[in-house]
Amino acid sequence: MALHAAAPACAVFFRLPSSSPSHAGGRRSLPAVARPRGVVSAAPLRTRAVRTKAIFSDGVPETSNSPHVVCFGELLIDFVPTVNGLSLAEAPAFKKAPGGAPANVAVGIARLGGSSAFIGKVGDDEFGYMLADILKQNNVNNQGLLFDPHARTALAFVTLRSDGEREFMFYRNPSADMLLEEKELDLDLIRKAKIFHHGSISLITEPCKTAHIAAAKAAKDAGVLVSYDPNLRLPLWSSAEDARDGILSIWETADVIKISEEEVSFLTNGEDPYDDAVVKKLIHSNLKLLLVTEGPDGCRYYSKDFSGRVGGLKVSAVDTTGAGDAFVAGVLSQLATDFSLLQDEGRLREALKFANVCGALTVTERGAIPALPTRQQVLDALTNVVA
Repeated sequence: MALHAAAPACAVFFRLPSSSPSHAGGRRSLPAVARPRGVVSAAPLRTRAVRTKAIFSDGVPETSNSPHVVCFGELLIDFVPTVNGLSLAEAPAFKKAPGGAPANVAVGIARLGGSSAFIGKVGDDEFGYMLADILKQNNVNNQGLLFDPHARTALAFVTLRSDGEREFMFYRNPSADMLLEEKELDLDLIRKAKIFHHGSISLITEPCKTAHIAAAKAAKDAGVLVSYDPNLRLPLWSSAEDARDGILSIWETADVIKISEEEVSFLTNGEDPYDDAVVKKLIHSNLKLLLVTEGPDGCRYYSKDFSGRVGGLKVSAVDTTGAGDAFVAGVLSQLATDFSLLQDEGRLREALKFANVCGALTVTERGAIPALPTRQQVLDALTNVVA
């Protein structure tokens, strides 16, 4: 039997400042995903569309009541060093942890007791099936998750250096998440949701870009609330200009937007992200809520009727990966049950306190998904939040 070598991985390396959002009960394990028998080989080129859904071990497709929040985008493996304060090259060993911003949000919502689903693609490989299992174990609907036999599941190496900067190195050549096609989308899942959440990473390359735009349009046309977190990863784009144009290309379709301080500066060509007048330039006519995260200092909020700041919870950070996603999960888990929060500043502030604690608790452990808190953990920590 001939064995085929996997396509060479393409590494993309970059750093982010440590000020990226860092504030911001056991569950029953569901049956594991069925795995195909035999050797799975990867090919450098994807030659045909493959629609392989996540399934139960008895071979029956997963079904459930319509999830309140559907998250679209990337699902990958983060490799986090076992020792902090070292560069990626200096780290002696790495712990693998499931991640990917939209998937983090989906799991975060489920951990908080909400209802969520994930749409995306992973490789038809051991990491892909591990990730599918993790979604199931965390009560995330994964009927929109596909497996591609011709591309590997994406990998990312992440660490927090002693000088306060995060380092990332991605392996995508391409990875399976980049190959999702419009015809593979579960549009019914999207149309039945209350909230559709997405980022910008899947806007970078085709065919996923077209699929992404189609998914967002389906949500908008169905009257689903659209949530957007650009999650800027500049070196994945061909240029800063392309990144800015790509992120802003779907800006006005969003009802709720979450951005970091750095993203405010980037999108406004270097203007002061702490100046309310600068932030308000990013508010479009149909936007219901703009959130700006400020790491351990909490967040700012802007709507047509009110604006303000909500303090965060100070903690000792171990790994800031996924903190912003935990914050988004905290917001959307509450918004999905009551859209009137958008018109009530007092209740919105309470919801944002909750979300800030979600982010803060996440930075106290390594990895994104493994560190996402339960609702009870957040409630227990809320007493320490600055008003």
